[in-house]
Amino acid sequence: MSSADSSPGRRVSLLTLGCSRNEVDSEELAGRLAAGGWELESDPAGSDVVVVNTCGFVESAKKDSVDTLLAASDTGAKVVAVGCMAERYGEQLAESLPEADAVLGFDHYAQLAERLDDVAAGRQVASHTPADRRKLLPISPVERQDAAEDVAVPGHAGWGPRVLRTRLDDAPVTSLKIASGCDRRCSFCAIPSFRGSFVSRHPDEIVAEAEWLATQGARELFLVSENSTSYGKDLGRELGGTRALEALLPRLAEVDGVERVRVSYLQPAETRPDLVKAIATTPGVADYFDLSFQHSSEAVLRRMRRFGSTDSFLALVDQIREYAPDAGIRTNVIVGFPGETEDDVAELERFLTGARLDAVGVFGYSDEDGTEAEGYQDKLDEDVIAERVARVSALVEELTAQRAEERIGTVVDVLIEQPGGAEGDGIEGNEVTGRAAHQAPEVDGECVVLDAGAVERGALIRCEVVDTAGVDLIVRPAERAGGEDAAP
Repeated sequence: MSSADSSPGRRVSLLTLGCSRNEVDSEELAGRLAAGGWELESDPAGSDVVVVNTCGFVESAKKDSVDTLLAASDTGAKVVAVGCMAERYGEQLAESLPEADAVLGFDHYAQLAERLDDVAAGRQVASHTPADRRKLLPISPVERQDAAEDVAVPGHAGWGPRVLRTRLDDAPVTSLKIASGCDRRCSFCAIPSFRGSFVSRHPDEIVAEAEWLATQGARELFLVSENSTSYGKDLGRELGGTRALEALLPRLAEVDGVERVRVSYLQPAETRPDLVKAIATTPGVADYFDLSFQHSSEAVLRRMRRFGSTDSFLALVDQIREYAPDAGIRTNVIVGFPGETEDDVAELERFLTGARLDAVGVFGYSDEDGTEAEGYQDKLDEDVIAERVARVSALVEELTAQRAEERIGTVVDVLIEQPGGAEGDGIEGNEVTGRAAHQAPEVDGECVVLDAGAVERGALIRCEVVDTAGVDLIVRPAERAGGEDAAP
């Protein structure tokens, strides 16, 4: 990829760490840089400047970000840190990491091309000074839309004659940001302090970007935000208010060229019956529920500043499966939270056993800078946390494998992501792989397609599940498995 008016000395690579929201931000930055005359390079070694979009969520992600910045510096290119870690730590990161030629926050994004000009020319750029971004917008959500025009919100680039975004790969699935920020105050999470208050994107802007993405080869739209269940609460009644997501989903599913729309990151306490029905029953929308349970013990949830219980969560799961028995449901849980008892762990195990989820991420608690939980008493020893992580992980591995086995004999629509060789014969090392509706990118397993024949990347083919391997499904095109038409 390159810009027609680029010139020698203005070649840039973007390296992205962290979540799918960061991937969207990187493609917005790529669009800004291309518009500013920078040539986009895939190889950092061939670049004049390497921009690293960092993650600042947990310690392991911060370490990965620092390691990537150091590796980028080894190429001999100028190195610029952006993203959550740069926004969160700013000057502190710059002081501790002199290998970075600049550390820029979200407020620099609109002028990133100019700032890279400065870096490439050896001119010093002042490092970002962190601030609590929750204070930049009104407390009342309905007052935020106008105010947000003057606040940098990554992934909410201005709209003009074209979409300000450049795709950095040709994958058939791509993330589409519907909102940024979060109004929740979970005691273990620092994200709102550096991502800011919750701001929805206008539905027309989202649909316009979806239409553009479809022309760029996207076949599945992965809707991302910090809290998708809050979408629309700041838009006003004329745009749907708190029911805006239910109205948006059919519009996106009808975009020409889009085969599937998938929603991510739902808060259980905010997941309304109407939204459950919309996700489970709207044609073209994956019956997939990414629910952030985090725990199920009421006592632990209260200390987390969250709501719910084992029984209320199981009732939500039942509600989902009343509409769509084969719906995919995934979550993350934290074990070892301060004050967690053996009874609390047993309650979590009761929930996981009863819910029969398709995928579960299990994480051990660790302190996060600036959070309420960092100051909690009753911290558990690391060896106790490690033992509980291992114990719950073993249970999850068994339960999710059983859930996958329940799908044997069912028919699934598989979006092909890796078509294999020219013949697509699915032999080892040359597998045809894709994902069914209950499998989100990277985290929920995949489908290995046997006897696929020649199949294109991005095709949606109907398959019968014939076997499993953990959470992965082994499938065969339905027309070969049972004489049915393989077309969805």
